[in-house]
Amino acid sequence: MRIIGIDPGLRCLGWGVIDVEGSRLRHVANGQILSGAGDLAVRLLALYEQLSAVIARHAPQAAAVEQTFVNKDGAGTLKLGQARGIAMLVPAQAGLSVAEYAPNAVKKAVVGVGHAEKQQVEHMVRLQLPGCDPVGPDAADALAIAICHAFYAQSAGRLAQAIGAAS
Repeated sequence: MRIIGIDPGLRCLGWGVIDVEGSRLRHVANGQILSGAGDLAVRLLALYEQLSAVIARHAPQAAAVEQTFVNKDGAGTLKLGQARGIAMLVPAQAGLSVAEYAPNAVKKAVVGVGHAEKQQVEHMVRLQLPGCDPVGPDAADALAIAICHAFYAQSAGRLAQAIGAAS
């Protein structure tokens, strides 16, 4: 299965694509999409067009997006939510199922600790995806989101098999 992980951001949206074969993970690609400056609508359009091109180029079969946390800046949170909407819309429009994960769940799945630092996340991404060189922290986070989804999808598959065998 090919998974795209997406770390939503208005200025910089991180993405990472991995292949999953059983318990083996393989890095495919990663990057950061920059929205540029200007009107919000134009920036959202830039995110939409560039993420659509990434999905068309790498043909993932599933998508995972990090959930947004609410902070003290209401306007900033609202803008991040709009970028997150693009991050969920584009894969859904491509016919992909879109899973959502809280930041702490991603860190726990990848690092083993729910409050890990960004450097720890990137270090563990590099260990789990040998040869991977994330282009920046947002791309490393996106790869971590994809790894998290692979872990949960495998667990769900094993659970479904166990329930089916017990029936």
